[in-house]
Amino acid sequence: MIWIPEFKAFISRRLSLLVLATSFLCSDNSISCSAETAPLVEAKRGMVVSVNPEASDAGLQVLQAGGNAVDAAVTVALSLAVTFPEAGNIGGGGFMMVWPGSASGTAASSDPVCIEYRETCPAAISRDSFINEHRQEGHHTVGVPGTIRGLALAHQKFGTRPWAELVAPAIHLAKEGFPIDAALASGLNKLLTQANEFPEFRRVYGKPDGTTWKKGDRLTQPDLAGTLSILAADGPDAFYKGAIAQKIVDEMKANGGAIASEDLAGYRAHIRSPVHTTYRGYDIYAPPPPSAGGTQLIECLNILEQYDLAKLGSKSSRAAHLIAEAMRRAGCDRVRYQGDPAFTQIPPALVTKEHAKQVSQDLRLDQATRSEDLAKDIKLSDEPPSTTHFSIADGNGMAVSNTYTLQNSYGSRVVVRGAGFLLNNEMTDFNWQLGVTTRAGRVGTEPNVMAPGKRMLSSQCPTLVARDGKLLLVTGSPGGRTIPSTVLCVIVNLLDFGMSLRDAVDAPRWHHQWFPDRLQFEHLGDPEFAQQIIELREMKHDFGNDVKKLGDGYRRQGDAHSILIRDGLLKGAADWRRTQGKAAGLP
Repeated sequence: MIWIPEFKAFISRRLSLLVLATSFLCSDNSISCSAETAPLVEAKRGMVVSVNPEASDAGLQVLQAGGNAVDAAVTVALSLAVTFPEAGNIGGGGFMMVWPGSASGTAASSDPVCIEYRETCPAAISRDSFINEHRQEGHHTVGVPGTIRGLALAHQKFGTRPWAELVAPAIHLAKEGFPIDAALASGLNKLLTQANEFPEFRRVYGKPDGTTWKKGDRLTQPDLAGTLSILAADGPDAFYKGAIAQKIVDEMKANGGAIASEDLAGYRAHIRSPVHTTYRGYDIYAPPPPSAGGTQLIECLNILEQYDLAKLGSKSSRAAHLIAEAMRRAGCDRVRYQGDPAFTQIPPALVTKEHAKQVSQDLRLDQATRSEDLAKDIKLSDEPPSTTHFSIADGNGMAVSNTYTLQNSYGSRVVVRGAGFLLNNEMTDFNWQLGVTTRAGRVGTEPNVMAPGKRMLSSQCPTLVARDGKLLLVTGSPGGRTIPSTVLCVIVNLLDFGMSLRDAVDAPRWHHQWFPDRLQFEHLGDPEFAQQIIELREMKHDFGNDVKKLGDGYRRQGDAHSILIRDGLLKGAADWRRTQGKAAGLP
């Protein structure tokens, strides 16, 4: 790329400001904690909670410089593409929930919206293209990326700071590098031993001296810095029509991928109305289809509202039973009905109280329902996703709940040659084999079969909770099919069981997805919950062999970095399940 002097000077000034701002934010004028060192962060003027300390700090710097929550979200998302490559991305897609806020406080000046930037199926792919395919990584699994269009649309509608300024921190992190944590070191080392068929991945993420990565090693990514610099100088169109787009197309042509220049040029992100319900007097807003996660969450809450969970208590087997049965029913409806709304007629009733009453008519208080009994119309046969979430709130009442992904950890494992970024493997989120729905969990129903231009179904569920027009909670999680279950657990812990935000995030989580017909619990095998598990087994809940898989620790479900807004304070909780997650706040 050719740098014009004025822009080069501009970036230089911005990077200098970043260094100064970072020094300021590490002083007594900011408050921050990682998930492993402090219980909670409280602040008044801004809060960023993400999976990575450098990304949280970069977002907080934007808030300190006068940017709003959406400005900070652009910076955090791009910074995570550098510092958290297993899921942070510019080559994937996701959903951003925005609480618009107002200049006077936390009451929204307009209705919350969802910026939907889910990937799409390339035009060259048909519904039967993958019917005999089994490989889960590689060029053939890449959907048309949506992240940059999504961030640009959010910035266009809500942003206040120049686009190039918001990209600058990510350029700095990629060019100068950052110290990696133990989890990233372990993940890279594992992948590098398995990535012989992905030479560009090995070149970009291999340690320069050929040894294995260790905690504290510095990872620099000059190719990615160059790509981000193009995005800063030329704007988001460079990814879809310009120099970056051409590199993506060249990568696809050389390796049998399906994405063509027309796919990239035609991609659009959308502003959509969230799905909504009320629960115990609170308003719940979550992403609509093609996210199934939002609808599943709403359906679960509508079912559970019929029961007094608070009276039962958080460690009651009956409360856990009801939560599991709600998840089971919402998971079944996901499989039966949900897909891209541009291709599939999704019943509006799924998010209504009436539907919740109907599907829970056969819910027994003393016995688990057999999953196959819920869907006699679906023929059954016998026979590791990685995402990341961050939450942001500014001092003027605006907030962002954003979840985005590459699908599996490190996506397709394809790094665009010379561009330094990973591409997703989201084509695996379509139903590849129509009619093949198994008790093991494979889904082959019609609503989510692939088609040119179609958006694959997602479980992502960034969520906003409000009361009387004022925002209370910003939350969400990674975790594939467990995502809506994780968000449900956080909300129920807060609103039904009266937990603090810290306790609501820390508490062990439940998950049921219809099939496999198995209830998951993070602390299965923990003596503290032994009686609860015994009683659930007596109700005929099957926990499978999970207890044998725990090793020296417990199952970890999700990563719910959350913000609670109450009494003029922003309270940020980084989830302990990712020990390097960080809540950073402006007092």
